[in-house]
Amino acid sequence: MSIDNLLPLKDDMVAFIEGHGLKRLPGYVTEDIPSIVWEGQENPDAWKDFVEMAKLVGAPFVTFSEMTLDAEELDALIEEAGEMNFPDEESTELVEAQWLRKYAGNLGYIQLGFVYQGLVFLHETTTEWYERFQTLLEDIETFQEIVIGDHQHDHEDEDE
Repeated sequence: MSIDNLLPLKDDMVAFIEGHGLKRLPGYVTEDIPSIVWEGQENPDAWKDFVEMAKLVGAPFVTFSEMTLDAEELDALIEEAGEMNFPDEESTELVEAQWLRKYAGNLGYIQLGFVYQGLVFLHETTTEWYERFQTLLEDIETFQEIVIGDHQHDHEDEDE
């Protein structure tokens, strides 16, 4: 089953977390924090086991972060993808960015976390379109780094 908007799931998560007497701490755990990611993507209710584990180990709160696809951010991404491949209007990046328009305003990613014995335990729920969005962002960022690097290299050659 493919879900395009995690908003109903978010509502279930909030109720479940609060029902277990845990508080929600609004916060995103970044990749540079030592963490363990909960495995269980094949089980759509694995997040419930995760929350129950947080309660079992005595965690006083669960971090809760969500990401919604912002229409303005998407418009900027479409513009960057167009500039990246100008004049090719059928480029993969541009077509992919335009395809994402139908998901603007949808909730595509939820991260739950708790701290236990100095480690952060994470559970991530994501949609397929949000993963594609992240990949596209990374591709465009990598392209921009290459272009900026080449441009800086060209100026260094002129200075010599």
